Amino acid sequence: MLNIHNLSVAFGGEYLFEEIAFRLNGGDKVGLIGKNGAGKSTLLKLLSKEVSPDSGTIATEKDLKIGFLKQDIDFEQGRTVLEEAYLAFSEIKALESRLDEINKALAERTDYESEAYHQLMVDLNDVTHHYEILGGYNYQGETEKVLMGLGFKRDDFNKITDTFSGGWRMRIELAKLLLQNNDVLLLDEPTNHLDIESIIWLEQFLRNYSGAVVIVSHDKMFLDNVTNRTIEISLGRIYDYNKPYSKYLDLREEIREQQRNAQKNQEKQIQQTEKLIEKFRAKASKATMAQSLIKKLDKIERIEVDEEDNSVMNLRFPVSINPGKVVAELEDLSKSYGDNRVLNKVSLLVERGSKTAFVGQNGQGKTTLAKIMVGELDHVGKLKIGHNVQIGYFAQNQAEYLDGEKTILDTMIDAANESNRSKVRDILGSFLFRGDEVDKYVKVLSGGERNRLALAKMLLQPFNVLVMDEPTNHLDIKSKNVLKRALQNFEGTLVLVSHDRDFLQGLTDRVYEFKNGRIKEYLGDIDFYLDQRKADDFRKIEKKEETRQLLVGTEDKTNADYSTQKKLKSLKNRLSNVEKRIAQLEKEIASIDHNLLMDYDKTISQPGFFDAYQGKKKDLETLMEDWETLSQEVEQLA
Repeated sequence: MLNIHNLSVAFGGEYLFEEIAFRLNGGDKVGLIGKNGAGKSTLLKLLSKEVSPDSGTIATEKDLKIGFLKQDIDFEQGRTVLEEAYLAFSEIKALESRLDEINKALAERTDYESEAYHQLMVDLNDVTHHYEILGGYNYQGETEKVLMGLGFKRDDFNKITDTFSGGWRMRIELAKLLLQNNDVLLLDEPTNHLDIESIIWLEQFLRNYSGAVVIVSHDKMFLDNVTNRTIEISLGRIYDYNKPYSKYLDLREEIREQQRNAQKNQEKQIQQTEKLIEKFRAKASKATMAQSLIKKLDKIERIEVDEEDNSVMNLRFPVSINPGKVVAELEDLSKSYGDNRVLNKVSLLVERGSKTAFVGQNGQGKTTLAKIMVGELDHVGKLKIGHNVQIGYFAQNQAEYLDGEKTILDTMIDAANESNRSKVRDILGSFLFRGDEVDKYVKVLSGGERNRLALAKMLLQPFNVLVMDEPTNHLDIKSKNVLKRALQNFEGTLVLVSHDRDFLQGLTDRVYEFKNGRIKEYLGDIDFYLDQRKADDFRKIEKKEETRQLLVGTEDKTNADYSTQKKLKSLKNRLSNVEKRIAQLEKEIASIDHNLLMDYDKTISQPGFFDAYQGKKKDLETLMEDWETLSQEVEQLA
């Protein structure tokens, strides 16, 4: 499908990667890994033909369709969620417009025997046939299924995309890619804005996807569940093995260990040979043998151990001043968005030095409460911030607030004050922005590099309380570990919103679970919380929640009054009848289309043909509308 040969890309005279080569085949599910700034996003842009390499070639099969989910997307304002998602079917939508034109022309004309009318019927048959082949009668249902799989509700479909956050707009873009029937999918951090339920759905979709997939992600479990191959970019080289992420790491370490052992054995042999050479040089009779050994030594190909890029940022969160014992007190706090009450009379006490985790499904109010605590949202109820409390806030989309037209250095200098401006370069260096790298513009940075810069910028402000909302988004695994150690050593108060169990493990001393507008306290770390919920990870809790809802749904149906059950049964019967009639009409119309194609003149000569033909099509449209209405009524009652 894709053949990459001797590909090289350099920035500022230094190679990002040099003469790399690999082949991408159908069915490959590749995890593309490496530290932030290693070139993962750049490689995806090269594969998508968005940018060109400095040297090397990318050969593709003819008519290969490539879909690319980027970290940054642009939406045209004014479209609904469905309208935006339907853009995935540009060819089908064009055929729909053409069908409307033909049907309108047929309805307006009465010259049934003319050549022009005959040509319209031929066009109608051709366009309809093409429309069916492309799945024109199924695309709307497929679109709704994918959108709902990614977390949208039916009520969201006709809302304008402008009203959704960047994370939800990213889901719409992902839905478009999944619907396009591409041969290759390039996905840059697809799980960053997904909750557990949507991640599980996406995993299943990608496992069943017949094309090739290349995924940049720092979600270890997602990579293990989806990929069958790993390509690592490290120090300008790539390492390519047919293993998912965790097995790849084990294999790479085994290979390095073998290389280290082989290198030691070779060094011993070389040392023995050098001793012999020195010994033989002293004797004239052995001079020829010494020269022979020297030549042999020169020809030895030295075994090298694959280099590891162990450069990590150096992160420490200093406490500004000591606050009072109570950092924040919330009493009967509520928050609604329109008719949707996200938080309902929540009470919470945050004490100095505590380390608290907020967990739960997306949309349950974790981010909302974090924003209320830092003063970004209004609310109903009591919120009291303690004495001498200075809050540092890292938002889920913190990197989006950076100005892309500024350099890294200017970003920091503009945020600094007189007391810490002289330390800006030192702080940047500890976050791996060194030398000429500080002159890079923010707009060219990867998602992980922007997150690192946002963290560095935050250190320029004094704080003794840290509120962080999904701070690990875009961070590579080593950077995650550095951030975790820094938070463990932080002597202030921490409130952390996260769905990453590995990151939370050993980091907090209490957990608040958000669910149905309420919060429940667990006085222990994340392992204690999971033990109390009798689950190994968040995914199992999610699945248990789905099972519980199914059981509750069954119980509710059992206890529902007789009239509701009777109405539901009646609706299901009507829906079944409508589906049968739709299937029958589609079969009849397809048969007529076939007859038109085989013998047009004979088919149209039948008495009342055109009226009957158009009548069947109108009946089908009416039935499809009935089907949608009945489906919604059944869904509401079920």
